[in-house]
Amino acid sequence: MTESRGNGELAELAAEIDEAGARASRTVELGRRGFTIAVFTFVLLICLILPWVGDHAGWQVLAGEGGGIPQLFAATSTGIGIFASALALVTRRWWLAWVSAAGGWFASVDGLLAIWSQQSSHAPGAAGGGPGFGMIVAWIAMICLAVQWMRTAFSRS
Repeated sequence: MTESRGNGELAELAAEIDEAGARASRTVELGRRGFTIAVFTFVLLICLILPWVGDHAGWQVLAGEGGGIPQLFAATSTGIGIFASALALVTRRWWLAWVSAAGGWFASVDGLLAIWSQQSSHAPGAAGGGPGFGMIVAWIAMICLAVQWMRTAFSRS
């Protein structure tokens, strides 16, 4: 009788270990990198109040002022750089780390195009005159975030 009770407890323990292993396989360990990601996410948040296009702050560009390409960068950097990063930091899901990594690189390319569009636009009525300080800092922060998320996504064995 004690032998059958021991087998039941052993089966319970094995099931609990399997469940913990399955849960661990879906998550990433962030360590110090998590703090670095949080700092760059905060920098992106601060960049939304800095000037991006002329006198328009990042949040105004996100709302539609300042041109289409800068607005695309504002949307991708906010969506991926702030919201997806925050969600991935909180949940530590591996697939969200990959979304943040791939989306971060996409947003980085958007940022390069947004800066380029502000430096080379000479059409009448088009935004131009160079990118604002906030857009440049946001682009650098987005590149750093993409690197950190890529390292995190590849760190899982």
